[in-house]
Amino acid sequence: MPDVMSSSRLIGVGVGPGDPELVTVKGVNALRAADVVVVPVMDTGERGRAEATVLHYVPQEKVVRVVFALNERTDHGRREAAWDAAGERVAQLLRANGSVAFATIGDPNVYSTFTYLAHTIGELVADVVVETVPGITAMQDLAARSGAVLTEGTEPLTLVPVTAGSAVLKDALNGPGTVVAYKFGRQAAEVAEVLRETGRIEDAVWGSALGLDAESIRPAAELDGAPLPYLSTLIAPARRDGTRGGKL
Repeated sequence: MPDVMSSSRLIGVGVGPGDPELVTVKGVNALRAADVVVVPVMDTGERGRAEATVLHYVPQEKVVRVVFALNERTDHGRREAAWDAAGERVAQLLRANGSVAFATIGDPNVYSTFTYLAHTIGELVADVVVETVPGITAMQDLAARSGAVLTEGTEPLTLVPVTAGSAVLKDALNGPGTVVAYKFGRQAAEVAEVLRETGRIEDAVWGSALGLDAESIRPAAELDGAPLPYLSTLIAPARRDGTRGGKL
């Protein structure tokens, strides 16, 4: 068993939005080099996207499932308790292994559970070295699959989690540049209404389960108010005049 003081390594590895071909070479190498690969699972126990992606590259026996309250948004105490328990489990793994990789969908520095885990581990394991390997994000994948251009010239790009409320999205849509909305599935009706109010619905596109069998990519104008998968992504491109280099 290695000494905790010998600088155990915790590596957050972004494994993309679900398509196993979108894991970077560096990400695959990090997963394979780690002694243990942790994947987050909900307390309901089903296999998540991160785990399904990881299993394309490392054997099942190397994977450790750790429960996070990923679907807990109302009970703050329960969520904190889940983070504490998950952090302690990963700390145990770090005490027994030199390196532990944590696989997260998308990128480990963009709305990722890894942020909370790293904070917890920093308080539990002395001299732990925390590293991250970037991953392809859902907005990049949706842009590629739908043909939407995220930015041109001097356009800004605003990323909004709709869990923060539709008012935040409306403020962004009233501004310049492209707006990307994450996690808007359960508020799809509100999102469609805001897109129409701001005149941004015609060019907008949404997608879910990108790269998976259940993939759906549709124009936002077709949103009918029905709930969508929680991890749905929306792109509302900047207003453009159609000229080449118009935003330079």
